Amino acid sequence: MSITSPQDTRRSEAPTPLERIEALADRGSFHEWRSGVDDGVVAGQLRISGRPAMVWSQDGRRRGGALGAAAGETIARTIDRADRAGVPVVGFAASGGARIQEGVAALSAYAAIFRAQSLARVPQVTVVCGACAGGAAYATALGDITITAGDDAKLFLTGSQVVERVTGHWIDPVELGGPQVHARNGVAQLHAHDPIAAAGLARDVISHLPQKVGGDARLWPPREPLEGDPSEHVPSERRRVYDVRDVARRLIDGGELIELAPRWARNIVVGFARIDGRPVGVIANQPRHLGGTIDSAASEKGSWFVRLCERFGLPLCVLVDTPGFLPGQRQESAGVIRHGAGLLEAFATATVPRITVTLRQAYGGAHIVMNSRDLGADLVLAWPDASIGIMGARQAVELIERRTIAAGADPVALADRYEAEHLPVGLAAGAGFVDEVVEPADTRRRIAEAISLAS
Repeated sequence: MSITSPQDTRRSEAPTPLERIEALADRGSFHEWRSGVDDGVVAGQLRISGRPAMVWSQDGRRRGGALGAAAGETIARTIDRADRAGVPVVGFAASGGARIQEGVAALSAYAAIFRAQSLARVPQVTVVCGACAGGAAYATALGDITITAGDDAKLFLTGSQVVERVTGHWIDPVELGGPQVHARNGVAQLHAHDPIAAAGLARDVISHLPQKVGGDARLWPPREPLEGDPSEHVPSERRRVYDVRDVARRLIDGGELIELAPRWARNIVVGFARIDGRPVGVIANQPRHLGGTIDSAASEKGSWFVRLCERFGLPLCVLVDTPGFLPGQRQESAGVIRHGAGLLEAFATATVPRITVTLRQAYGGAHIVMNSRDLGADLVLAWPDASIGIMGARQAVELIERRTIAAGADPVALADRYEAEHLPVGLAAGAGFVDEVVEPADTRRRIAEAISLAS
């Protein structure tokens, strides 16, 4: 997916805390506060695309960024100020954890930061610029979006030396908590090649969010999606794979999606986009991976994103193409029941406008969990060739026609007949479970109209 990003600004030296802030801020808009404290944190107010925000930036070169009481107070008070003002806050983190020399005072400083983060009702974006251990790692996870910046970005509760002392085995810090590790486990949602590029990503993320919980996201001038029919890349054969992002590109403004956590649970796609100038959240099954089935990790990722959009009032556009939940002992052991229930609950309790489009197929519990009508979707659309039912035709006939098949009946012919009799979208539409069967070329217009009506 293409996203707005700054030009390549790779440099041989790491940018200073102030240089990171200048890359984030509108030109000349940054005003520092608590400048007399001088304890390794630069903080203050600024503007991002014309809107006020707050920022803090740690200096990892100073005592390894170890956090003392004064620096902790600066960060906690900056977050508190942002919350009181109702403006986003961006942090540039680079800290080896609590400053040992200050003992409990340093631990208390982290507790104050954690409390400020947990109570804040404004967008919080954290850019990891260096090694962050212990409390510094926890702090990133308490925000809304985490961006890793370059290969020096690392996150771990205990570093390599501690791991070696406890286990007797050395592990490289990058393998322990480098960007690739946290891209795969969902701790970090975005990655940039350096802190300056990461600041550009932070600007993009902030532009899709309201200033605070309960506020309205900024409307932008509408842009046309990529040219072409949205169904162009969708095979008619149910078992053939494709990239659902190719569909999204033809529905969203400029074809631009800020995809979050693209390497975590790749069988589901989530991200920020705009439709007709209005910021929205997009969540879609991804047939390119695991055939679009829903597993434990996809359920967890999906519920996280739905709750994030609910927190900030972003309408949800749900693109459905899934044959069901991924079966097997590994999934049951991974708690797919609990995680699947989490996704169900996230959709069922969401109050933001929610539009569902079934592109090709939706079966069983996966049909329900992907924002079905009775979970509270505002509008349920489906394309004319879509199939909706308890399960796919092949699986269905293997169960209900097993004796006939054992007697020599053609399972393919039986499956074709079952699909024709039980799965056409017209049956679901006729029963009211689908509100409208819509042509792919009209999908964007209907989504935009429905979101405008429900907002």
